[in-house]
Amino acid sequence: MQTIKKVALAAGLSVAALGVDARSDPGLAVRTDAGPVRGLVQEGVITFKGIPYAQPPVGALRWRAPQPVQPWSAVRDATQAGADCMQKPFDGDAAPLEVTPAEDCLYLNVWRPAGSSAKPLPVMVWLHGGGFVNGGSSPAVYDGSGLARQGVILVSLNYRLGRFGFFAHPALGAAPHGQEALGNYGYMDQLAALQWVQRNIRAFGGNPANVTLFGESAGGGSALALLTTPLAKGLFHKVIVQSGGGRGPLLPMREMATDKPGLPSAESVGLAFARKAGIDGQDGAALAALRALPAERIVDGLNMGSMFDATYVTGPIRDGVIVTGTPDAIIRRGAQRKVPVMIGATSADLGMTQAKTKDDLFALFGPQAARARATYDKDGTEDVRALAGVVGADRTMVEPARLVARLVAAQGLPAWQFRFSYVAASLRKEGRGATHASDVPYVFDTVQARYGDKTAPADLAAARAASAYWVAFAKTGKPHAAGLPRWPQVTANGNQLLDFSQAGPQAVTDPWQARLDLVEAAAASK
Repeated sequence: MQTIKKVALAAGLSVAALGVDARSDPGLAVRTDAGPVRGLVQEGVITFKGIPYAQPPVGALRWRAPQPVQPWSAVRDATQAGADCMQKPFDGDAAPLEVTPAEDCLYLNVWRPAGSSAKPLPVMVWLHGGGFVNGGSSPAVYDGSGLARQGVILVSLNYRLGRFGFFAHPALGAAPHGQEALGNYGYMDQLAALQWVQRNIRAFGGNPANVTLFGESAGGGSALALLTTPLAKGLFHKVIVQSGGGRGPLLPMREMATDKPGLPSAESVGLAFARKAGIDGQDGAALAALRALPAERIVDGLNMGSMFDATYVTGPIRDGVIVTGTPDAIIRRGAQRKVPVMIGATSADLGMTQAKTKDDLFALFGPQAARARATYDKDGTEDVRALAGVVGADRTMVEPARLVARLVAAQGLPAWQFRFSYVAASLRKEGRGATHASDVPYVFDTVQARYGDKTAPADLAAARAASAYWVAFAKTGKPHAAGLPRWPQVTANGNQLLDFSQAGPQAVTDPWQARLDLVEAAAASK
């Protein structure tokens, strides 16, 4: 009993607040609204893993909005991660899964510092990347201990992926539960997890009125989607977007039921998948047959290497409920959540372009083609593949981040832009710059989990700086970290940002301004 009391007090919780009989409980327990869970104390951090925030989305709940968890009474062990969501793992993933994926996957994790706190702690909620087809909360680089030690609570979560998370079929709208939102089940999961945070995080010592939503790649795109959906009102108070786009959809976005030239509707794609699986019709029998398919058959080899398959919608759907438009259009008219935004990209980020020649590449700039050629390829000697990577990243990630920051700033709201240029010491000879997702282990202060015995002191210092800025923003809404360079706030037409460079964080005027101005002009001319 005395041991439990000491652990509880160290966590800033009273034994009475645990809501369980401490005499029979050998570990730390917290009561959620569904039942008590027991976590683990390690190296100054209390961790709770595998907490269900919705019922398993299996059987009749496949392609349904997340349903409330069935309550439990006995203390549930929360020391092991739950399954990541069903997928075919991707060999090149920089954040490999630590557990086996399964369709029963709607779990979240909580990390909090073990030290006492006089006030409820700020909360950070992480949305993982993976192109909406891969990823999960189990990778070692997403461990929240490094952030929790800096005085915040970190929550990470799984959300349905691929055809489990983004799927449409005419039979779904005709089903008895057809009044529910349809199509974007992965986004519904994210919203359900944020609602869980609002209901439960105070029991873990967190402040439900100070929640920062942050994510990278598909997780960054998700953060933008939740920033701009009316369904997320009151669920978070600050947003950080890492390589999440912002100008138009991150991936091709289909209408729910309306075919467009070259872009069949989500329902048409769903019907194509059903036919491939040997299922015809649009009635309840067809839906029952689809729900009876083994999970592996739904995946059907889908991952980041095959995500543009004709029988998959490619990601989020414009459903008119959760997704009502593109992030930039919604922010431009001031219809997003009025919260501080921190946004940026890496220096060699992901780019999407089909151009095979320089002429095709610069034709993307329309009337600005000649200026683009002179800016990107001054002496005409650049390799077309290297140019395509730079132009693609500028169009897909870098300029859209600047756009979002400027649009938010134009409304008088705090906005902060970053560029992550730091490259791990062991990778600098490759000369590619900071690739897509390479910022993540620095933000989480988990570079040793990423680089192992190749981790250099400079890598550790870069991680301490990046994570300190992220935590400062989560605590105060301003990324001003003690002992580090001051981060300049964005203005409506400014080009100030913080560059996480090889020499450390530096406040700079964007050296890529001319390039990004061309991207902006080309977008405006369409």
